[in-house]
Amino acid sequence: MAASSAIGSSPAAPNIAWNETQRRFETEDKKAYVEYVLRQDGKVMDIVHTFVPSSKRGLGLASHLCVAAFNHAKSHSLSVITSCSYVSDTFLPRNPSWNSLLYSEEPRSNI
Repeated sequence: MAASSAIGSSPAAPNIAWNETQRRFETEDKKAYVEYVLRQDGKVMDIVHTFVPSSKRGLGLASHLCVAAFNHAKSHSLSVITSCSYVSDTFLPRNPSWNSLLYSEEPRSNI
């Protein structure tokens, strides 16, 4: 059975659930989702794929899914790799505040 929890539930935002078993964040109908792979012993979330069916495109679902994934990474102290071109080429340029979570092989300073 898939473990899930509600991520966003405000009237303006779609309800996005974390499906831990399938390693993805998805809409309630499970038709739009962001898939990820955990790397570096579970310390790094690699977002590998974003999918929104053509019937739901243009509603901002991909962005809402990414926000859910980045919020999850932040709350679980994970770094993020953006293998998915939507995340690296569209979402992050429009939402640069999330860049601080991006994985770097260089050690982070605690200063």
